[in-house]
Amino acid sequence: MRGAERQPHAKSIQPAAPLGQDSGRVPTPFRFYDNRQKYLAFVNTCNEKSAIARRAAQELSHLRPSPPALRLFDAGMGDATVLSRLMRSTHRTYPTVPLLVVAKEISLEDVRLGLEKMPDRFNEHPATVLVITNLNYAEAPRLMPRDVQSAASLIWQEVRLTGNSAHEYAEQIEELGPTLAYGWQTMPSAKSGNPIYVRPSVLVIYREDHKFLLDSVIPKPGRTFESYDLILASQPWRARMSAEFKAQKVLAPLARSLSPGGRMLAIQSYGKDPGLEIIRKLWPGENPFKVDRHQLLAALKTELGRDARDFTLTASTDEKALFRYDMHTLPSEISDRIGTSTLFAAWNAAIYVNQIEDERLDSVVQTGAYLDATQAVLQKHSGLWFNDETFVASRRKP
Repeated sequence: MRGAERQPHAKSIQPAAPLGQDSGRVPTPFRFYDNRQKYLAFVNTCNEKSAIARRAAQELSHLRPSPPALRLFDAGMGDATVLSRLMRSTHRTYPTVPLLVVAKEISLEDVRLGLEKMPDRFNEHPATVLVITNLNYAEAPRLMPRDVQSAASLIWQEVRLTGNSAHEYAEQIEELGPTLAYGWQTMPSAKSGNPIYVRPSVLVIYREDHKFLLDSVIPKPGRTFESYDLILASQPWRARMSAEFKAQKVLAPLARSLSPGGRMLAIQSYGKDPGLEIIRKLWPGENPFKVDRHQLLAALKTELGRDARDFTLTASTDEKALFRYDMHTLPSEISDRIGTSTLFAAWNAAIYVNQIEDERLDSVVQTGAYLDATQAVLQKHSGLWFNDETFVASRRKP
């Protein structure tokens, strides 16, 4: 879930043990995707987000939305770089069609960053309803927790933007800070250590002057719906998890949320690139990407059971399924001597994409071997790039 995408989170803080219990328990392990510094360095030096947005925009021509709106679901908004670009593309293709965008994101910082990109979207495409939620994959598309107790405590806030300029919308969105801080608190899961929500929250934003037009588009609390024209699931899991886990926890709930004719675009890292070559110079035989699109589709078909006949689940050839993205470098940066900052950026991107945990890095960092390996690969390929793979699951029309 890197921002549409493998989701980064600030490092979780282990809560104190309840009174009467021993507080000296083992702390939650620090994971690679908890390190926001690695994430920010990666997204600011590599163009994966723009590459994903271009690929997702290709799906728009296959959609046949029906009234009252075109419905998009982003299964990991991140900082909304991909989502905002996809919304721009959607406006170009469907400039007058009302747009419902539902985005899942548990990171408070990413929700803040994502909302900063939205005032221009409301200004250019006024018939937009934006919904952000911290619910999990099984709950987020329907905007309702499955647990009765959680459903009863659901925080549902509706924000109606006034004015007629992006600047005015930005001011009103910025005022949501305290609300977000309360609704997007997290705690580590007792089972996995992954961050989970303290309070289930849904934030609905639209323009006040379009409320009448959007009345049938705006989600209402207590009413569930699962009918999306396009679902984007970009990097929504840890690569080393099994195909069965990914299908059960992520892909199947999302696929079942598609409308007839709807399409789910899934994107994950593929490997077989210079980034993985750097890693294998230090850890020979390392293979973070053991589950490819063929295995995922097979697992999804099994998880859907009899419902699988309602879907088209066919993997494309490598030529169509794979795309490349690059680390930004100047032509003069890759030479006999590569600057330390470039080497650091390349190394960070390699360990981030290949999901190498911090505790494995100490030995290679202390010896300086990582810089030698990174420089050798950059000089060999005159730069650094990575491969992603995609597949589409679509629901057949009756």
